[in-house]
Amino acid sequence: MVKKLFPEAMARLYSRVFVCRVCSTKIRADPAKVRLGKVKCRNCKSRALRPKRKPLM
Repeated sequence: MVKKLFPEAMARLYSRVFVCRVCSTKIRADPAKVRLGKVKCRNCKSRALRPKRKPLM
């Protein structure tokens, strides 16, 4: 069974964290800028980002 995380830990691990669809690098960025395509991956320069998936609890 998965232990429930504290709200502070959930915010630190999943809030504003995006994952590159090409190289799977994690990036912390403003969601509005990601939607507008202003944020690029540091490694591969791709603009294809998705939100980091939260575990099922």
